[in-house]
Amino acid sequence: MISIFRRRLRLFGAVALGVFVAAVVFTLLQTPKYTATANVMLDTRKEQVTDVAAVMSGLPADSSVVDTEVEILKSRQLAERVVTRLKLDEDPEFNPKVAKPSGLKMVVGGVASLVGAAKPENAKLSPVEAQREREAIVDRVLAGLGVRRSGLTYVINVSYTSVDPAKSARIANAFADLYLLEQLEAKFDATKQANTWLNTKLNELRGQVQTAENAVAQYKISNNLLSSSGATLTEQEISAYNQQVATSRAAQAEQEARLSAARRQLAAGASGQELGEALDSQVIQQLRQQRATISGRVADLQGRYGARHPEMLKAQRELEDVDGQIQAETRRIITNLETQTQIARQRTGSMAGSLGAARGTLASNNKAAVRLRELERDAEAVRTLYESYLNRFKETSSQQGIEASDARVVSKAKIPTGQSAPKVPLNLALGFVLAVGAGFAALIIAEMLDSGLTTSQDVERRLGVSYLGGVPTLASVADTKSSPVDFVVEKPLSGFSEAFRNLRASIRYAKLGQQVQVVAITSSLPGEGKTTTSISLGRAIAMQGQRTVVVDCDLRRRTVNRVLGVEPTVGLLEVLSGQATLEQVLKVDPKTGASFLPLAVSNFTPKDVFGTEAMDKLLAELRRRFDMIILDTAPLLPVADTRVLAPKADAVVFLARWRKTPQKAIESALDLLRGTGSHLAGVALTQIDMKEQARYGYGDAGYYYGEYKKYYAS
Repeated sequence: MISIFRRRLRLFGAVALGVFVAAVVFTLLQTPKYTATANVMLDTRKEQVTDVAAVMSGLPADSSVVDTEVEILKSRQLAERVVTRLKLDEDPEFNPKVAKPSGLKMVVGGVASLVGAAKPENAKLSPVEAQREREAIVDRVLAGLGVRRSGLTYVINVSYTSVDPAKSARIANAFADLYLLEQLEAKFDATKQANTWLNTKLNELRGQVQTAENAVAQYKISNNLLSSSGATLTEQEISAYNQQVATSRAAQAEQEARLSAARRQLAAGASGQELGEALDSQVIQQLRQQRATISGRVADLQGRYGARHPEMLKAQRELEDVDGQIQAETRRIITNLETQTQIARQRTGSMAGSLGAARGTLASNNKAAVRLRELERDAEAVRTLYESYLNRFKETSSQQGIEASDARVVSKAKIPTGQSAPKVPLNLALGFVLAVGAGFAALIIAEMLDSGLTTSQDVERRLGVSYLGGVPTLASVADTKSSPVDFVVEKPLSGFSEAFRNLRASIRYAKLGQQVQVVAITSSLPGEGKTTTSISLGRAIAMQGQRTVVVDCDLRRRTVNRVLGVEPTVGLLEVLSGQATLEQVLKVDPKTGASFLPLAVSNFTPKDVFGTEAMDKLLAELRRRFDMIILDTAPLLPVADTRVLAPKADAVVFLARWRKTPQKAIESALDLLRGTGSHLAGVALTQIDMKEQARYGYGDAGYYYGEYKKYYAS
């Protein structure tokens, strides 16, 4: 990352500075704003003036309830009430239409009025336009509102930000006050609505109670189910008949007992005394007393005069007369007892019959009582419901006028003494952080867009091939007007020349255990330094004492001729066609002893010349004559010749321009090369800016160029 930062320092500085300046300008252009805060507390404690359940219950001690109340404070309905109370629709901050027009607007308005395009100021808005304007005002009011819960408490902070400190406090307090008022109104409306509904329901239930009770009464009359003292009349009648039957049967039994006793005594010839006791008759008692008196006189006369005495006989007749009276009275009493017994029996039978009839009536009434009980239950249910509604109506009626809000303002908003925005230190700090972040983002984006290769690590990591070395640009290592191919000869101990000797060393060990004699130099695209590298590499190797030849195999461009400044009439194609010998075509470099096999100026042919037996024979001859054969080939992507020629070389050196050649192009070319079966020695980077690499640090040996360049003589 440090190397990327050093490499892109200018980009980072430009982006970061631009963002920071923009943040400063933005901060300075902002209008100062002031924030006032009112604190509202949700009171979960219940104040109960009367022991009556409220129509609208209080707020429970629940975190979600607090969040709900926060949303209510931010509602449009509450904001509209604030707009109405404070007449914010007449405030230019929220309604730009009432603001004084600027000079430019006045000029534009004047011109529009002259041409008749201006709309009259007092023009009446349509309902849709008025609503849209009202909603826009409410939106502007809500934009300055901030409502949040204070931690995990039941306190809600109601803040308002405005350009006027007094206005911000006034609006914050209005939101808090109208929130409490809205709570009270909601409870009052709920209670009033409940009372109205309960009153309507009571009237309905009252009629249902009357209907049910009338149905019960009418059913009782129709089915003889009238009652008194908790029992029906039939039940009371049966009870009376039971008592009367019991009494009658007791009297009948008594009469029958007396009659039976009298008959038994009479049949047994009981005396008047016994009959009197049995029949309990006053007449018989008196006759018994008379008989007792006469019996005493008879006994006295019998003892005095004897049985035949007239007085005795008279007394006996009197005794017989009394006994006759007793017998007559007894028969009369028995007859009377028989009559009374018969009457008692008839009365008992009559009572029993009435009792049976009453019991039959009761059985019928019991069947009717089932329906009666059903009607009574219905009536009782309606009556209970009516009484319940009546009690609730009385309770809710008593609540009207004593509703209390579930919240209270614990702290009124005060006029702020300092501005809340813009916060200059914070904005500058954020601007700095944003500037640094934007700078680094620009670095990352630039690196992502930079698809070229920069270091040996890039080559090996991104391409998966060996890195052979790097060829610098001549301007980055020496201050000279010479061409690169000449500078190799002029300054053999320079860093530029050393780059080609390093490349030669990498090529030598490209195939372990095998000699690399024929090397094909290629690339993916034109302009990547193939010819310069081929000639410079050939001269550097020749200066080391090896027999070297550079063969120009780019049939289309013939760059070797241009670099060397020669115009041969015969060349490679003539040798392959047999029109010239190798000795006639080879050009020897007098400075280094390196040989060159150029192409003729105008002998291009579209035929496949590299896949022929003649080419194979030529390479065999070159192998016999030279220690190193360098083939300067055409780029792989636009031309097919190189794919034919590459397999004939011992190794292929692939060149890529430092930071310029796209990785995709390199990968495509390497894929084509792999398809030929050629041996790829590796990739070498060309046209490296050593100063930039040393300054910005690309992470390879070039980073230390400033340390080791003193070993070179440039």
